[in-house]
Amino acid sequence: MKLSTKGRYGLRAMLDLALSSTEDAVALSGVAERQSISISYLEQLIAKLKKAGLVNSIRGAQGGYVLAKPANEISVGDILRALEGDLSPVDCAEVMGGESTCSGADLCVTKYVWKRISDSINSAVDEIMLSELVDESLQLRNEHGNKVDLKIESMCDK
Repeated sequence: MKLSTKGRYGLRAMLDLALSSTEDAVALSGVAERQSISISYLEQLIAKLKKAGLVNSIRGAQGGYVLAKPANEISVGDILRALEGDLSPVDCAEVMGGESTCSGADLCVTKYVWKRISDSINSAVDEIMLSELVDESLQLRNEHGNKVDLKIESMCDK
């Protein structure tokens, strides 16, 4: 499974908000600049994150965006699912659940592989909280001084 830029950029934007919005709302223009993401694309991502209840907007001169709940209550899985949708590696009715069924499910052996992969992915991203990424980022900054900023994550996106 490969995440799109929605998931990768959205996770970086959420980490930026978590690090920057400790007291005040954060302007999207600042996030866009720090993360090298176009403002129009970032607005699309934030709209999805807002709809999922992960960020709130604050209107006015000092307005911007803040996390809708504490970083220790937001998992990486919450963020990725809000932006990417289902994280299943394949479109398999047996793995994805829901009301759809597969006519070949009774004889399908590979569904067990897809189910285990899907369960592992979901377990991994649900266990990592945004607060852990904040702590990791702060630790890197302490260890490496001002050389480290949030753009470090963008090096993996190339």
